[in-house]
Amino acid sequence: MLKRWNILNADEKTVSLLRNSLKIHPSICKILVQRGILTFENARDFFRPQLQQLYNPWMMKDMDKAVERILLAKKNNEKILIFGDYDVDGTTAVACMYQFLKTIHPMLDFYIPHRYREGYGVSKAGIDYAKEKGFTLIISLDCGIKSAELVAYAKKESIDFIICDHHLPDDILPPAVAILNPKQKDCPYPYKDLCGCGVAYKLITALAEELDLPNDIPNQYLDLVATAIAADIVPMTGENRILAFHGLKKVNENPNLGIKALSTLSGLTKTLHINNLVFMIAPRVNAAGRMDDARKAVQMFIAETYEEALNYAELLHSDNTDRKEADSAITQEAVALVNSNKNWINGKSTVVYQPHWHKGVVGIVASRLIEHFYRPTVVLTQSGDYAAGSARSVPGFNLYEALHACKEYLLGYGGHFAAAGMTLETGKIEAFRNKFEEIVSTTIAPELLIPEIVIDAEIFFEDIQWPMYNIITQMEPFGPDNLRPVFLAKKVMDTGYSKIVKEEHIRFSLRQGNHVFTGIGFGMANKFHLLESKKTLDFVFTLNENEWNGEKTLQLRIIDFRTSES
Repeated sequence: MLKRWNILNADEKTVSLLRNSLKIHPSICKILVQRGILTFENARDFFRPQLQQLYNPWMMKDMDKAVERILLAKKNNEKILIFGDYDVDGTTAVACMYQFLKTIHPMLDFYIPHRYREGYGVSKAGIDYAKEKGFTLIISLDCGIKSAELVAYAKKESIDFIICDHHLPDDILPPAVAILNPKQKDCPYPYKDLCGCGVAYKLITALAEELDLPNDIPNQYLDLVATAIAADIVPMTGENRILAFHGLKKVNENPNLGIKALSTLSGLTKTLHINNLVFMIAPRVNAAGRMDDARKAVQMFIAETYEEALNYAELLHSDNTDRKEADSAITQEAVALVNSNKNWINGKSTVVYQPHWHKGVVGIVASRLIEHFYRPTVVLTQSGDYAAGSARSVPGFNLYEALHACKEYLLGYGGHFAAAGMTLETGKIEAFRNKFEEIVSTTIAPELLIPEIVIDAEIFFEDIQWPMYNIITQMEPFGPDNLRPVFLAKKVMDTGYSKIVKEEHIRFSLRQGNHVFTGIGFGMANKFHLLESKKTLDFVFTLNENEWNGEKTLQLRIIDFRTSES
């Protein structure tokens, strides 16, 4: 698939000034400037993030009300129910809050809604459970900000709500006793991009301070916070970077027993990085809610022995195996479905439906189809008497607005710029497909249908040395707004030793001037003819470390390559 190369720029004067103070390679300085790191002080805070740099939790709107209400519940021996979403952010937040409150208040339980019986967020079934069991305070984590009617229903039943959320609020807020959400218009909290677990951590920090507990008490949950940050794809900047940095330290030094058990089952034996949390730990936690019941994810995180944690981890591991099998099978079916229809192949969008597809993986399948066809995608399946599904967009295209334009065919829909969900009558799928295609084809900019590779800097092979790589590793943890640096090297030659491996990948051997590097390019075998042409080529890549027989070398992780311009 043809890709657009977008090479970023930075103000040369600012780069030069930063280089004078840091004395490091100009390409690294350019990348730092692109990421808003303009001074020596900025760089010190970036490379050496300290927990002392975190903002005071009391700056968050309603923090005083939330702490006061929890302490009142403690004083009056009220029963508190911790309510969280079924994904990684929700389950880690519940585990953190449950473990902390358990140390100060035994009248406690947690509730995770069932994805298919109750749906996303605060549920009536959950409130009715609280009423039946005598709970008078619900703390909702990673959800609740859009549940005005349900919180009002709870209030009528004499159940108070404290909402800890990070999703964008509506104009009408729920009638909770306290709402902790930095995205509220009148919330003065300086950092707006915390995940749900991050907001929970802030409440724990404030409670610990009010109770005069040791300063390091909240930090025992940082590994769970880092897992949530990694999984929820929030910006890896500011407080998120600080929390993830120190959370990764805890992951590797003294992890939560659930994380330890999942690491063992995933075969992770070396130092864990943020990508291990994203690609190995998070999918197993998410699989619980996708395939079955997410309650066992919380039970794994709050387990008091490794054996207990491992038992729950094995259940999650099994769910993830089932998830991968369903994901793979449905993706193959969906690709074949699109390829079998000429109109769909030539369209600007994808809408596919099969009644037997598993509802828990349709969002993942939508993302997989974008990898194949690169266009806004909707994947639908049967849900009771209706069709329900998930949509995913390509960067730059507002998916929610496109769905809004199709609302006449939808029973319900919700989401944001890049991802959404919807429900509709099965008899209206074809009409919806046609309308969605009409809207996308008339509003999407043509370049948005071509994948973009953002390149941070051009470098030469002679620049690629261990000191430079060591600085790059100190830029971790990587994530949105702080991605692993992507480089461009121009006028590179194949040495003649590159080869196809396992029929679909390329093991590269490349030369630029007097310097030779090896590299790996996954799924690139169909471009091998460019190497055989003996022409000079331009390569886009990241750098990583390869260890073989105890010897470490730097290698290129090739993202794309093409013939050099003359």
